[in-house]
Amino acid sequence: MAEQTASRPRRRRWPIVLGALGVLAFLFVFFLGALKVVQITESTPFCSTCHVMKPEVTVYHNSPHARTDCGICHVGSGTWPVVQAKLQNVRYLWVYPLNLYERPIKTPITSLRPVEYVCEQCHWPQKFYEDRLVTLSHYAQNEKNSLSQTLLLMKTGGGAQTAGLGRGIHWHIENPVWYIATDEKRQSIPWVQAEFNGQVTEYLATDSTLTPEEIARAEKRKMDCVDCHNRATHVFRSPADALDDALARGVIPADLPAIKQQGMAVLDKTYATEAEAAQAIAAVEDFYKTQYADVYAKRAADVKTAVAGLQTLFDTTQFPFMKVGWQTHPNNIGHKDFPGCFRCHDGKHLSQDNQAIRLECNLCHSIPEVADPGKPLPAVQISNIKEPETHKSTTWLAQHRYKFDVTCEACHTVDNPGGTDNSSFCSNSACHASQWKFVGLNAPKVHELSAPPKVPSTGVPNPIPHPVTNRTDCTICHATGKVRPYPDNHTSFKPDMCAGCHKPVLQEVAPTATPAAPAKATPAPTQAAPAGAGGPPTIPHDLAGRDNCLACHNPNGGIKPAPKSHVGRAADTCQTCHKPRQAGGGSGATATPAPAAPAEAGGPPAIPHDLTGRDNCLLCHNPEGGVKPAPKDHVGRAVEMCQLCHKPK
Repeated sequence: MAEQTASRPRRRRWPIVLGALGVLAFLFVFFLGALKVVQITESTPFCSTCHVMKPEVTVYHNSPHARTDCGICHVGSGTWPVVQAKLQNVRYLWVYPLNLYERPIKTPITSLRPVEYVCEQCHWPQKFYEDRLVTLSHYAQNEKNSLSQTLLLMKTGGGAQTAGLGRGIHWHIENPVWYIATDEKRQSIPWVQAEFNGQVTEYLATDSTLTPEEIARAEKRKMDCVDCHNRATHVFRSPADALDDALARGVIPADLPAIKQQGMAVLDKTYATEAEAAQAIAAVEDFYKTQYADVYAKRAADVKTAVAGLQTLFDTTQFPFMKVGWQTHPNNIGHKDFPGCFRCHDGKHLSQDNQAIRLECNLCHSIPEVADPGKPLPAVQISNIKEPETHKSTTWLAQHRYKFDVTCEACHTVDNPGGTDNSSFCSNSACHASQWKFVGLNAPKVHELSAPPKVPSTGVPNPIPHPVTNRTDCTICHATGKVRPYPDNHTSFKPDMCAGCHKPVLQEVAPTATPAAPAKATPAPTQAAPAGAGGPPTIPHDLAGRDNCLACHNPNGGIKPAPKSHVGRAADTCQTCHKPRQAGGGSGATATPAPAAPAEAGGPPAIPHDLTGRDNCLLCHNPEGGVKPAPKDHVGRAVEMCQLCHKPK
């Protein structure tokens, strides 16, 4: 029995060991392969293999993140987020082949990971950025492509308040801000809550319909990087901005006649196909062949370069097959083309004590300075250390349209206020030539807080509190619907008539003396005062051409009727009792006419102004509703009759 046991062969274990090692090797290789697959599927080349991603990939290559793979931002770090991303995106294996995807592809605004795990892996939130000078070039759509330039200092700021910083655009990083958005793309924000210096303040848009109960139930989002930098990598520029930039960099010759106009004509249109767009852009060359034949003969190469440049701009701003254009996805940086900053900083978000979320240019950048075509670049104002207390009001931007007087000249040049010719601080085209459609300065509640109350007219034309030059256009501010509308009965007046009644109290150079108060108008008498001690009233006007007394003084219904006791008296009997007033004040039949008597002396009121360009008296003195109406008994009198009684001073 023992011999049989001894002869049994021993079991070999090396196949098991080798098998185990093989399995481990396979798992290791599989693990490495899986890591490599994950890495590949998060890379830009992989993400750009699908043609539907062409719009996003095209602008990505011109962005600050052009060397950052897609997965860095769209997936982030960590094992579980990777697994989640792959499981969520498995559906694209059949969505793309079956043509079931949306056009345009929606922005994944709700599925992005928190900025702490994405943006802040590279960007340090507390970093402070110095002010940066920005020069913006704008070419006009005229034959010369006239160049104007706008300069401003961007106050990016940031940093920690403990270090004396925490200001500028990145103020929001240091100070918690919560908001309620009422739309999917977060463009409508009626409610904001901000915490600053330990104080929490709630702001509600004046046109909001949210009730306190709805605010309490609503989802509140804490503001972070992507609330402003929502298109940090995928920016579709407007044709105007893209074309201006190409002209400034020389990609398209800026001295080619009317190239800005022709470029905008083909780029600022929506096309059904790329082929249709290419055909329209190619036609620009034909335009120069026919309209500028001499230019084309000398500069055919430049024309072809311009056409090629326009085609490139189209390829980066429009993608018809995906229905993507520069307006498809709102860009929250800035406030020119989309609400952006003005979603909250629109001047109409008010707290319970009527303090507004600050709406001031110099919170985020300096006041823009504009250099008109052919003019040198202006000096950029860095700060204003003499800012008065009125300017610190949270509603100052709404108020400053009304609070304008001689004190403004102490700090600003005030020529042509509200104008756009850039001749002064108050005629800045960067401010006044833009239609700020996302600002709420005209909201009823804001208007109530900022506009001065209406006061009854005194009958005396208000003085003009600013200089008036040949460039001044009164209708900029004083037209129906403008910041300080004129009365309804001024609608038919022309701008060149304004200075006939209204006089400026501020000249180009500030006067040293206090401007004199405007003279008060003398009230019109109800009837002529008797002369001396009970005698018949004197005739207060010259008789030349006015000796038919019954034309005005007919007791049966004249302009200024004689007493009823005078019924039946002929015109040639009037001067038997009534004599023309003489220069010395006595009465008599001498032919020496006296000037129009003042009201207190019994004569009709004198005309206190020059008649040049102002001889249509009924424009202002219509008894049925003029600026300074004539008495009711003047109804029906023609303009030609006014100066029969009223004479210039």
